Amino acid sequence: MADDKRLADVVALAQGMAAAHTPRESWRAAALGACRALDGSFAALSVWERELGRLRVLVNVGERAPDELEFPEDEAYPVHQFAEITEFLHEQWAAGGQPNAWVETAEGPAEGLRPGYCHQRVAALRRRGRGCCVVAPVVLHGRAWGELYVARPVGAPVFDRADADFATVLAAVAAAGLTQTERLEEARRLAFTDALTGLANRRCVDMRLDEAVERYRADGTVVSLVVCDVNGLKQVNDTYGHAVGDRLLERFGSVLSLCGAMLPGALVARLGGDEFCLLAVGPPADDVVKVADELCRRAAELELGEGVACGVASTEEPIGPVGSARRLFRLADAAQYRAKAERSTRPVVAGREGPDDPVVRLADTPSEEATPERRRFRGRG
Repeated sequence: MADDKRLADVVALAQGMAAAHTPRESWRAAALGACRALDGSFAALSVWERELGRLRVLVNVGERAPDELEFPEDEAYPVHQFAEITEFLHEQWAAGGQPNAWVETAEGPAEGLRPGYCHQRVAALRRRGRGCCVVAPVVLHGRAWGELYVARPVGAPVFDRADADFATVLAAVAAAGLTQTERLEEARRLAFTDALTGLANRRCVDMRLDEAVERYRADGTVVSLVVCDVNGLKQVNDTYGHAVGDRLLERFGSVLSLCGAMLPGALVARLGGDEFCLLAVGPPADDVVKVADELCRRAAELELGEGVACGVASTEEPIGPVGSARRLFRLADAAQYRAKAERSTRPVVAGREGPDDPVVRLADTPSEEATPERRRFRGRG
């Protein structure tokens, strides 16, 4: 009988999503279907916004707390607080496996979660009077898209391994339904998203950097740009093939998203080839440099490649007038070029002096032998 009920629940979830005509209807159908199938009291569906480094809640259903809106506009959590979605879950399916759901209780992780994480979910369960939850990764196109979350109240039976396995199935069914919602966003992704990594693309950075510099000129808001190259990509491509090189770029993109989440509102992007960037508007330059340093450290620990060459330029540093996006980019690019030439394992910061912070001036800008990607970006007025 239990198997029959679960089969009926799967069918009901699929039918509910097939009947949805808008993204919101699709999200709500996924969360409601999973909540009913798992006998939960609350459910939520969240998306991993890689370019902003955060998990954004799309919908909350069931018995909501006072601060939980059905369709929240701004309920989001830095992805580094829930690092399992960017770290070990990625590794679990990178070799061809499938990510599994896991269970947590108000007393701590129940099963399936590698030790050592800061359990923000446990604190949330206690704060909202819930006893346990099951979290199932949602995977679209072979990449982590987000997660399905179902909770039960204090006193209700705790989810077990069978429930977690069923949640994994429900997340897969939800992913199939969400594919039609994804098609509605295809035009936007093509315009502003890098297809390989899921990060923002050069066009998006171009637009946002222009806006940021205009804001800086109007009210002095700090604008910082980090430009970095993945070292050793050509050797990886030549030795293991371009498919493995692409995986290195994807993995570095995930690391960049994770680090970018440490800066509120930061935009992370792939400019093209092995070149990436991070744009931060508002945070102090020192905070941006610390994140760039962490990025260098994490990149050096990747299994493939040879780390990253990283340059930073910020309007808070003594770099002279910044009248255009082009000039800030040229300074960050020059700093990155210096880091690469010197094989620096730490970011080089434009305008700073000292053995650990070599000064980089506009005159240090690389020659026209720089990559075509850089020449095209610097060529904008």
